[in-house]
Amino acid sequence: MSEGFPSAGDTNVHFAHVAYRMEERYALRDPEVKYFQTWSPEDTMDRIEDADVFVCSGFWDNALLDKAKNLKYIQSIGAGYDQFPLDELKKRGIRLANASGVNQNAVAEHAMSLILGLNRHIHTGRDNQNSTTWRGMLGDLTQREDELIGKTMLIVGMGAIGSRLARFAKAFDMKVVATKRDPSTAEGPADEVVTPDKLGELVPDADFVVLTCPLTPETTNIVDADVLAAMKNTAYLINVARGQCVDEPELAKALKSGSIAGAGIDHFWNEPLEEGSVFWDLQNVIITPHTGGETRLYEERVIDILNDNLGRLWNGETKLRNEIV
Repeated sequence: MSEGFPSAGDTNVHFAHVAYRMEERYALRDPEVKYFQTWSPEDTMDRIEDADVFVCSGFWDNALLDKAKNLKYIQSIGAGYDQFPLDELKKRGIRLANASGVNQNAVAEHAMSLILGLNRHIHTGRDNQNSTTWRGMLGDLTQREDELIGKTMLIVGMGAIGSRLARFAKAFDMKVVATKRDPSTAEGPADEVVTPDKLGELVPDADFVVLTCPLTPETTNIVDADVLAAMKNTAYLINVARGQCVDEPELAKALKSGSIAGAGIDHFWNEPLEEGSVFWDLQNVIITPHTGGETRLYEERVIDILNDNLGRLWNGETKLRNEIV
């Protein structure tokens, strides 16, 4: 057992989330530990002092630390951890792990769904359905639905999600090119993987530019005016990464002018997307409300990581799965 970490029977696990049913799903595992869930920031603040282990993401507030007298381990529900004060956690001896990889299949499937939806005009079909419009056959080839076979997918960020997506693309007989900081570590079946500084060389030939990268200083606005200008006017942008990876005003211009064919967007700079946003009215855009990773299996996969790390802590192991601090 790690020094100062309680035994299984004495461990209190505090789940905190506005929607994810962590406590309910955890109960089905018949755990040895004590556990409870809070559903609001206020209740979370009131109960944090009872926690040895805190499982959360959006409810994190640095003010919790002064009340979390027993806290020893934080399991982030998401892959991101920029909301946590890492130096302060280290100072207090509080361990932190993220949920990296928990949604790699879900987000890759979501990206593929957006690609298929745009390419097969599913969004305009639903619009026509809502307006009780039966579209006739099209003589204009440029207006017809298209096939993926032989198309080129450019994956920006060949990590776990990008690698999974590459496998899907290959099942559709697509060509896959990608960027990764260290191309030698790429695991997906790509035809070519280059470093991010060579992104501009790949963009002009891509039919789909798909963002699966983390948000870092290097990837902020990685899709800017120059990248958008280099894309074919038949190409689509798919963003299942962070909104800040795209220069949104420039994207809006490109979509309105028709300099790119369309976009599938799961994340924006500001969420919820503002009521007056230009993106709501663009017919060549499919918007999803940051739900790429939110499937029926999400809680189970977070709990798998949590249980793995609890086992390590009880066994006195020093390394956590997805350890950050």
